[in-house]
Amino acid sequence: MARIRFERLAKRFDAQAVLAPLELEIADGEFFTFVGPSGCGKSTLLNLVAGVEAPSSGALYFDDQRVDALAPGARDVAMVFQSYALYPHLSVGDNIAFPLRVRGTPRAEIEREVARVAEVLGLRELLRRKPRQLSGGQRQRVALGRALVRRPRAFLMDEPLSNLDARLRLEMREELKRLHEAHGITTIYVTHDQEEAMALSQRIAVLNAGRIAQCGAPHEVYADPANLFVAQFLGSPPLNVLAGESADVVLGVRPADVLVHAAPRDGATAARVTLLEPTGSDLWVTADWRGQRLKGRAAPGASPARGDTVYVEVPPERVYAFDHATQARLRAGA
Repeated sequence: MARIRFERLAKRFDAQAVLAPLELEIADGEFFTFVGPSGCGKSTLLNLVAGVEAPSSGALYFDDQRVDALAPGARDVAMVFQSYALYPHLSVGDNIAFPLRVRGTPRAEIEREVARVAEVLGLRELLRRKPRQLSGGQRQRVALGRALVRRPRAFLMDEPLSNLDARLRLEMREELKRLHEAHGITTIYVTHDQEEAMALSQRIAVLNAGRIAQCGAPHEVYADPANLFVAQFLGSPPLNVLAGESADVVLGVRPADVLVHAAPRDGATAARVTLLEPTGSDLWVTADWRGQRLKGRAAPGASPARGDTVYVEVPPERVYAFDHATQARLRAGA
């Protein structure tokens, strides 16, 4: 395992800056996620750690060892990709064993390690199968097993669950969480899925155009966003963005904090329903409210129809204010 440190690590492709100089330390044994939209630089950053790409400037350290000039094989990291990258002609057992065979590990030790990993990942009955005989979730478990069998200093995971359906993503998310708790290997994970990032990680860094927009524990970043980009990126349904009383201010409120009532009540104002989105446990109501689009959650017992007049309750203490020009969060008393 390793503590991973970036010292003004940056990447350019010709004249284009892909990653601004980054200063960051990931703790030994931490599960850390870079999350952001496509093109924000998260996969490039993972490639810098793996040694697939070389930084344009700055330094990368594993513990106190500088590694940015080392070849990928000398860094002792294991990568898990969005595509499973399994050898189709090899069995599950041989796919898992492959990194150990390349190292020249004795046969008895290989068999012992493959059996250990297969037991952990629920693959013991599948060791003789070929990848084409497996489901997507099983293939991803094999890819994880091939990484886990090496006992690397760090796991690097690049959108590993993106090709799975919704149910399998949830199952594999639980699997990854259990594996990390059991083995404590430093893990750097990249994803565009903010829900996945918050569910898995001890800390997250939200990337925007190659820069860290905010870094911290998931619940802290969600509840206390530093800027409009972070507030809009984290949360589902996404943040309501509203015009403030002043043109210099933009307001934001999360749909989960907005209650939509069927009847008038103190503190609620009238709105007209334009869209309904039932999701099972919640009914999300989009309404025309004071000439602006506002989404909220139907209060218990409320079942409005499109075109109905409803009454929207927006708690003032749950409203964020942002500077229109810089998009930075405005704090009370600041």
